[in-house]
Amino acid sequence: MDVALSATALGGGAPVALTASSAYREALDYLFVRTTGKWRLGLERMERLLDAIGRPHADLRAFHVGGTNGKGSVCATLDALLRGRPEGWHVGVYSSPHLVDFRERIRIDGVPITEEAVVDWIARRAELVERGHATFFEATTAMAFEWFAEAGVDVAIIEVGLGGRLDATNVVRPLAAGIASIGIDHVEYLGHTREAIAAEKAGIFKAGRSAVIGERDHTIAMLLARLAHDAGASPVRLVTEEYVTSDVRVGGSPSDGRGGTSFTLTGSTGTARLWTPLAGTHQAANTALALAMLDSAGAPYALPLGDAAAALERVRLPGRFQRHGRYIFDVAHNPDGAAVLAETLRAVRPPGPVVALLTVLADKDWRGIIDRLAPEVSHLVLTTAPTAPAGREWDPATAAHYVAERGWSADVVLDFDAALARAAAEGATVLITGSFHTVGDAMARLQLSPLAG
Repeated sequence: MDVALSATALGGGAPVALTASSAYREALDYLFVRTTGKWRLGLERMERLLDAIGRPHADLRAFHVGGTNGKGSVCATLDALLRGRPEGWHVGVYSSPHLVDFRERIRIDGVPITEEAVVDWIARRAELVERGHATFFEATTAMAFEWFAEAGVDVAIIEVGLGGRLDATNVVRPLAAGIASIGIDHVEYLGHTREAIAAEKAGIFKAGRSAVIGERDHTIAMLLARLAHDAGASPVRLVTEEYVTSDVRVGGSPSDGRGGTSFTLTGSTGTARLWTPLAGTHQAANTALALAMLDSAGAPYALPLGDAAAALERVRLPGRFQRHGRYIFDVAHNPDGAAVLAETLRAVRPPGPVVALLTVLADKDWRGIIDRLAPEVSHLVLTTAPTAPAGREWDPATAAHYVAERGWSADVVLDFDAALARAAAEGATVLITGSFHTVGDAMARLQLSPLAG
């Protein structure tokens, strides 16, 4: 299908007619050029853009999810639980970043936004984006809000991009806001301590709206609760005080042979044995947070624990201990995420040798990631991801020296395709990790869809 796209919207010249695929590539080029330079946090540009397009977010019934690690799992779990309701709700999900295709970021009922819709939005809104100097993430967030509003979704799940207080998504007034966990990441924007980062994350709590805290460290959880009360949030709920998880088994129950994680969850509405396809002991806590957020929103969103089991079986989350044959894809990109990945590897015990293909962005704590991951694998293949942003590529040779000093095994293979082939040749299980870029680039080369299965 031909799509008319104003060339002026894409930088000047006469209007041209492009095929949908080429128009889509042009639209993405227009968006991604807006990622250059440092992040520009703040809500003023976002508010101006949304005002100009009619404030499509104002009437969205939304759940807002933040945190350093775990927010993607919580969003995926909320999506499955809400779509599993007998009312047949249509559920929008806005998440970031994507792995292979930009359209993964904006989905309704699991189906990504169409190429034509992306092209059309850029053609209609580029002048406003330019006038307001909106960033890539601000434009993308506005696109998601408008698409959800036009589609008339029953409920939207909005994942925080960076931090919380100044994140572009923090214009919504949600049914409930939840924070999964607090870890050390993005220190140049959020602070160098967990307390400072918690203060930024807690910025998503709103007066008169429910705040749900999934953080398991008592000191940080109490800090988040105090910040929520200071913001006027009501009610303020700590998941660890209301839900108890027990008998957590990674890999499912021995009788059924399923993967994922099974656990017993006890809350105010009773006790249930639950199973999620997501692997890792931490997924029990993430599930509890999602259920607590629904409960905090009240009717018609809350549901008894026993009613959650069937819907949880449909949880899907690309790039989080996602298995395709002998490949495991995990986007762990900070030490806390790597520690969870290492724990899950120990629990699942995939066939060995396990060879890890690793690329980390230079501004991340790659030493901390290696410290947690290297003891759990037989060998590391260190490389660079082709889509890593300019200026953020790490130095694999320096990382290899660090690995050798600690007595672990590693090779440097700078060409990504050759590195992927090396890992596949040497490993019975190939773990691909270190960043969204690593996972996405590998999936693209292996012709795997993140949303398949």
